[in-house]
Amino acid sequence: MWRALALLVLSGLLNYVDRSNLSIGATDIQRDLHLSNYQLGVLLSAFFWPYALSQLLYIAGWLVDRLNVCWILAAGVALWSFATGVSGLVNSLVVLFALRLLLGAGESVAYPGYSRIIVNCFPEHHRGFSNAAIDAGTKLGPAIGALLGGLLIPRVGWRIFFVVLGIAGLIWTVVWVLWMPKSARLGSGTRAESNFGVVLRQPELYWTAIGLFCSNYFWYFLITWLPPYLEQERHFPKPKMAVFSSLSYLSIALSSVASGWLSDRWIARGGSPTLVRKTFAGCGLGLSTVLIAVQVTNDVTIAMALLLFACVAFGMYTSNVFAISQTLAGPGAAGQWTGVQNGFANLAGVAAPWFTGWITQQTGDFFLAFLASATAVLISAAAYVFGIRRIELRIMGESRQGLVSADKSGSQSL
Repeated sequence: MWRALALLVLSGLLNYVDRSNLSIGATDIQRDLHLSNYQLGVLLSAFFWPYALSQLLYIAGWLVDRLNVCWILAAGVALWSFATGVSGLVNSLVVLFALRLLLGAGESVAYPGYSRIIVNCFPEHHRGFSNAAIDAGTKLGPAIGALLGGLLIPRVGWRIFFVVLGIAGLIWTVVWVLWMPKSARLGSGTRAESNFGVVLRQPELYWTAIGLFCSNYFWYFLITWLPPYLEQERHFPKPKMAVFSSLSYLSIALSSVASGWLSDRWIARGGSPTLVRKTFAGCGLGLSTVLIAVQVTNDVTIAMALLLFACVAFGMYTSNVFAISQTLAGPGAAGQWTGVQNGFANLAGVAAPWFTGWITQQTGDFFLAFLASATAVLISAAAYVFGIRRIELRIMGESRQGLVSADKSGSQSL
């Protein structure tokens, strides 16, 4: 299963390179298509409408829980890679907007798919690292994308950058089809395993959705507006913007892997999932609020140090967020739970780029945008620490049998 995990990590990397590439080339695209900050904000938010609604309306969760999740993931990657590649060939704002919608539809199956694969193939004391590894891939994506984009776009242009990314995703699809897991548990589900009404009756579902929405606001602010902020507000040239944007995302990735490993070790030595997951989530989110100091600090060196500190703190949280949901949902409902939670939470991807574009257009600076992001992670911390009483299996029946089976088989395979 470790080979499959490595491919999932790589897909997470491509996932976030492709969704964040627009922000990397934002100033160039803005100039080529003659866009205002407000229009850029609308374009940056386009991806999230189908991405969020597909999960919120149970489309993505139904697909990954009722059909073969490995094939659904392959189809999703192929679709979003096609949209990315073609984006480099268009000249119309309307067509580019439509391709961003298609990109969001393809990526909507990714996180529900990851959850179903992990919860069926890895026991509790390996899920922290497994989720952290995928999360690290999603943070390395913007890091690598920002660095390569910042260095290559001035030389080859944003269009070639987009086409190459699309080709890379299609190559991943071929490799995944050849090496994807063949476990029967990852095939089509049963009606008992797909009781959507039971999932919707769990109060913890809504707390995880609120918590993830608020933390996603912080994250999507970083991946959509951090590069333009560094160029517009801090007056960084594109190569310097690329380095500091990349370091910020890389800090989250490294922190996530380290925190995931530490949380697994803590649980393996007897720590309860409730204590362990809440500790990492609460502390990480609380410390992330230092982001507001980045905007109010005039000294560039201190501001960038504070930015990296906020990102390291955020990585403590991201390593455990989906492990919390997977434990609560169990194997039979992980895709559905993650789909609903992720669907609602990714409406933050609409809100953060749009609000940032609007408020910077109105005020001429980024202070209120940074304040909104810091406030969001504070609310997220409260949702996870105080909203969820205990992190334990909530979907009983078939799911409990599946959980035992998954833990046993996972222990044997690992």
